Amino acid sequence: MTLAHRLDRVLARAEEVRHILATAPGAGIGALSKELAEIEPLVAKVEELRAATRARDEAEAMMADPEMRDLAEAEWLAQKDRVPALERELQLLLLPRDAADERSGILEIRPAAGGDEAGLFAAELFRAYQRYAESRGWRFELLDYDESDLGGIKGATAEIAGRGVFARLKFESGVHRVQRVPATETQGRIHTSTVTVAVLPEAEEVDVQINEGDLRIDTYRASGAGGQHVNKTDSAVRITHLPTGIVVAMQEEKSQHKNRAKAMKVLRARLYDAQRQAIDSVRAADRKSQVGTGDRSERIRTYNFPQGRVTDHRIGLTLHKIDRVMLGEFDEIFDALIAEDQAARLAAEAA
Repeated sequence: MTLAHRLDRVLARAEEVRHILATAPGAGIGALSKELAEIEPLVAKVEELRAATRARDEAEAMMADPEMRDLAEAEWLAQKDRVPALERELQLLLLPRDAADERSGILEIRPAAGGDEAGLFAAELFRAYQRYAESRGWRFELLDYDESDLGGIKGATAEIAGRGVFARLKFESGVHRVQRVPATETQGRIHTSTVTVAVLPEAEEVDVQINEGDLRIDTYRASGAGGQHVNKTDSAVRITHLPTGIVVAMQEEKSQHKNRAKAMKVLRARLYDAQRQAIDSVRAADRKSQVGTGDRSERIRTYNFPQGRVTDHRIGLTLHKIDRVMLGEFDEIFDALIAEDQAARLAAEAA
């Protein structure tokens, strides 16, 4: 199907939805209003493209008139570049959308190989994501933070709430490697450690049906590197989803009920993510068009402190500004990952 034909279908659907809303109020008005709101930006861009195309063609025709040639040529040159740019924008807008892109996200970080140094870097990376979220105006709510004795973490989980969180952060899942001289290293040797990051789309109750009979809920005394409630009450909660074996533990809150609510939120996100992964695994063509494989064990990025660089291995991007990245300035990396994914998906559609 040509781009022009696809755009005609968009305009026709927008007109159809407008007609239904005007003549049959109450008939699925919520869903139709939402659909129209999603289509309207596309319609505006189609109209912009067609106006630019007309202006280009009219300027080209006017160039035959010697008296109008200079003026017409200037207009033609302006529209000549604008038309293909608008066509590309529309091609991107027409790409199948990930239904989870507009959702908030659940961020989970765990140290992997490297002992104490991995825990220290996991804490630093967690703070970098927190700074990024704050710079975007997103709400960053700590769900669980298991601190180690040296100031690192054994694991941390946060909810990042805002529009389009998952779209920006979804490519962060995987293994992040750090190379640097640890503070505890007396010989000045560079160590390599790793942490794992998972970003899950937040799930609503309607997305995942959880049977209470499938849950085993244990309570125990919280433990960790501080907090007045630690080891004083059975406030910590561990929920095991028996059918899948997924385990979520929370101890950040003094209230057992609050810890249970947070644990259920994370469990729901993990189950929803598992459903999405199962669907994606059977879409071989789609997987080829994604950045990376989505495999949590895939090494995706290296943070080399001695050289001051951050390298994303999936797209071959290297930035010599590690200090800025660790302050939460991820946009250059995220923009490149999104652009690469869009280019790959456009190529897959054209194939």
